[in-house]
Amino acid sequence: MNMQNDLLTASKIRELANGFQVSRIILTAVELGIFSLLDKHLVSSAEVAKQISADARATDRLLNALVSLGFLNKVHEKFYNTDAASSYLVKSKPEFMGGLFHTNELWKSWGTLTNAVKVGTSVYESEKSEGDWTESFIAAMHYRAAKEAKILAMMLNLNSAKKMLDIGGGSGAFSMGMIEDNPALKAIVFDLPNVIPLTKKYVESFSHKENISYVEGNYLTDEFGDGYDLVLLSAIVHINSYEQNKALMSKCYNSLNIGGQIVIKDWVMSDARIEPLGGALFALNMLVGTECGDTYTEKEMREWLSNAGITKVERKNTSYGWSLIIGTKN
Repeated sequence: MNMQNDLLTASKIRELANGFQVSRIILTAVELGIFSLLDKHLVSSAEVAKQISADARATDRLLNALVSLGFLNKVHEKFYNTDAASSYLVKSKPEFMGGLFHTNELWKSWGTLTNAVKVGTSVYESEKSEGDWTESFIAAMHYRAAKEAKILAMMLNLNSAKKMLDIGGGSGAFSMGMIEDNPALKAIVFDLPNVIPLTKKYVESFSHKENISYVEGNYLTDEFGDGYDLVLLSAIVHINSYEQNKALMSKCYNSLNIGGQIVIKDWVMSDARIEPLGGALFALNMLVGTECGDTYTEKEMREWLSNAGITKVERKNTSYGWSLIIGTKN
């Protein structure tokens, strides 16, 4: 039993149910470019409305709400960014949270949750072009991965690894983090043809970019080659069905050298599938956004690896919510 559920009150339920209002305010402000417009400026709502081609009264009310939420300051009927908004929500800043554009896309897909629950799969059709969606998705993943890559490298023993395969590697952030830890390591980023050009842009400024090469393909249908000491599956298994992951682990196993490792980095659910909370929510994110994705338990992941021939499996938890399931080929 989850005892926390007994602590819900009417006011807490109302707060949770109305949480979408704050989310929509933030996402609309990012979508309209308000924080970038206000950077280092003190501007009236009428001028903001003019610059974003919006209604003056409606813009004023949006800016007032952003003040109430702590994103803007207001002095003499003019607005300017708080320090946090200036650091994280201005496009030109190095810490800009560009992944919020992807969050805005998730807002739309989550609106279809009721119908997705009824039919058992995603019913969402994106209004954006495939290129726009992919670019915002990779940006969101890179923002998070760039911070986590060093931690992941520290949790793995990379001293003897010479060649790694980064399946669905996106921006290449984890490959770069592994190479920074072990400059002798060579990484192959395997991803879809429409993603690899974006990967190359992210890697271009990396000091060891010559250590990274690229393979375009579909990890469910295309082969990986062999000779790898490490195969990384970061945020991959939740996209697939149980059976697809079972087959994928066999392909990974066949590509490994003896002593090589398959590293699954993902949400790892309790057997009851109610913890961690982030994983329970993410299972629904996969329901509204994919054909057959889900979050999986440690038992299920061990079953995939055992079926592939892996007998040595360990789990490592992190403070980020996700965990590692590491299988070593004997």
